[in-house]
Amino acid sequence: MSEHSSSRQGQPEPIESNGNKGVLPGLEGVILQRGGEELKLKKIRDRLTLCLRTAKVLSRLVEQWTPQRSRNITPQGVQSPEDQAQEIVVEWQIQASRLDDVLAQLRTSEAVIYASHVYQLEASPGTYAYVANQLTVQFVPSLTVTKVDAIAHALGLIRTHALGDDSNTYCFKVGPTARQNPLKIANAIIRKPEVLMAEPNIIMAIAPLYRPEDDRYPDQWHLYHRGGPSLAANSHVFAEKAWDLTRGSRSVTIAITDDGFDLAHPDLQGAGKIVAPRDLKIKDTLPTPIGNENHGTAVAGVAVAEETGKGIVGIAPGCSLMPIQTTGYLDDTSIEQLFDWAINQGADVISCSWSPASVYFPLSRRMSRAVNKAATKGREGKGCVVLFSAGNANRPVEGKVQEAGWPKNILGGLTSWLSGFAIHPDVITVSACTSLNRKAAYSNWGRHISVAAPSNNAPPSMALSSGTFDTGPPIRTNLPGRVVITSDRTGPDGYTPSDYTGFGGTSSACPLVAGIVGLMLSANPDLTAREVKQLLQGTTDKIIDKNPDPQLGQSYGSYDRNGHSFWFGYGKVNAYEAVKAAVQKSERDRTLHNTLSAHNHTAFPIPDDDPRGIFSPVTLSGSGKLQDIKVYIQAEHEFLSDVSFTLLSPKGQKILIQGRTLGRQTRLQRTYSFVSTPALRRLLQTEVKGRWQLQVIDHVPGSVGRLKRWELIVGV
Repeated sequence: MSEHSSSRQGQPEPIESNGNKGVLPGLEGVILQRGGEELKLKKIRDRLTLCLRTAKVLSRLVEQWTPQRSRNITPQGVQSPEDQAQEIVVEWQIQASRLDDVLAQLRTSEAVIYASHVYQLEASPGTYAYVANQLTVQFVPSLTVTKVDAIAHALGLIRTHALGDDSNTYCFKVGPTARQNPLKIANAIIRKPEVLMAEPNIIMAIAPLYRPEDDRYPDQWHLYHRGGPSLAANSHVFAEKAWDLTRGSRSVTIAITDDGFDLAHPDLQGAGKIVAPRDLKIKDTLPTPIGNENHGTAVAGVAVAEETGKGIVGIAPGCSLMPIQTTGYLDDTSIEQLFDWAINQGADVISCSWSPASVYFPLSRRMSRAVNKAATKGREGKGCVVLFSAGNANRPVEGKVQEAGWPKNILGGLTSWLSGFAIHPDVITVSACTSLNRKAAYSNWGRHISVAAPSNNAPPSMALSSGTFDTGPPIRTNLPGRVVITSDRTGPDGYTPSDYTGFGGTSSACPLVAGIVGLMLSANPDLTAREVKQLLQGTTDKIIDKNPDPQLGQSYGSYDRNGHSFWFGYGKVNAYEAVKAAVQKSERDRTLHNTLSAHNHTAFPIPDDDPRGIFSPVTLSGSGKLQDIKVYIQAEHEFLSDVSFTLLSPKGQKILIQGRTLGRQTRLQRTYSFVSTPALRRLLQTEVKGRWQLQVIDHVPGSVGRLKRWELIVGV
């Protein structure tokens, strides 16, 4: 079925109304206000949600009511012992025959703020929805805060804070006098003429978008290859040519939001590599894996794995990593916390290889606003570049599919699909293509896809944490394509017994593009998030797949007159062309009034393992304030990863322009500038006249080399 058949693609049928604003009486407990829609819910007959005033009472209640299972689902993190006095949200699994009686009695307990059913979205069978103790309400602009509080007080709500610059919009929590849970209160308050919007905060699980396959640089075909089995020409991203321009700067930080990270892995270590790590589960700075949390380590490796001479290398090895461990659940507050942390800690890129565990998931106002805030207010107003995986169900990110053949018939008939994060206008949404330049069988698709990136090939699957979705309708056709090799948890706890693994899915495609964005910002840190998206989409390779989809029979592998494909977006990313475009834009944007230069062609041997190193001087006789700078270095060494290069200004400022990140290279012939080395921007507006020096240090014994020549060019 073509997505062009409806102007409201992916939208469920409207809820029956009573002719006035608000749902029909009696339906208040099974309708969810969400993103301007009213979504039907079904009650789960053997589960309930408890919101408790304090975690201290949980053990007593469990002992009294003996649930089959008790689980803390507070999305803001698992409470530590010092947080026992804080409010928590808990899921209980209980015999269906006892559920109504237990709910009724729990609602009379002083320890319980509210008790509600656990729900399932009718549009997404198997997706569990839990009611959190928060409610977002937008009132008419003319309503005063006093009147807002009066309306809230009548319903037992307590106003907690205003929603920033969102006009007359406030967040509330349920107070001790409330007689209903936030879901029912939202459906009650929306009937009031003073109310424009009312959304309860709903907790859902996060679904990681990856299924590993089997078991370093020669195997990383997605970065660069020269042909071979199951490799189409130019199916890589031209990383080696991009690396001639920049391998990434430590001043550019890529936030990977995922499960745990093995920060002891050699590929995730290095001077200045880790920036502002955060575990949102237990609210500390150690986002380490627990149990089978292997996904984050693999995702991070694709983007930023360090060049160490062993193992694998990420597309942006020089960039820094901000590892953010999610709580595993989605609600308004957890999304706000995630993006606020990234913004406040200086992330330039935010990569999200996960999706809601739901077939149909429109974003709430607060979620949408959190993404927009990052994309427009981050990076001191230039905007963080936000990327999301498209998903692995081989379904539209927004659209309808006639479903059949799902295991246990969990989906059937005309089904609406919607991924609210993937269709957000401020997001770069990444689909997956294969080593043969074809659509990856599992990759989601649609008009909101921005770009495609190389990944593996496999039957489509949807591994949701609820366990309801396992594998979609089977594909019985041979699906060739190579896996992506990346970092794995060290020791026996990862996907494989080794420290590396075969990876794939849009979970691998997304951080690959995030790393390319990191290279672009290393080359031109002045780019806005919107400019990054435009340059990225404008420098792709227009790969074409004429083969119909083996599962759905559709053919979306070509491009419309606007250059867009449902399968590949604006095409497969090309790292070299994207970084080159970033450099060219920087050069166009910079106008120099005058140029001064000096060079030193005297070759100096670099003393082995000497912390002082050598100092090679040049002198600029002209004067003026520095507006631009280029430093050209030519050197050779038996192992350049032993060596660092530092520029010293006439005023004694020290700028590390080349750290020990050159790996096993033996020859260096490179120009460093604002675009490739943002640290040089510290010299802006300083006086250029005087003696400049290049300090070269060999930090490790055993290998030797020499500085052949260097040149300094400044614009004033």
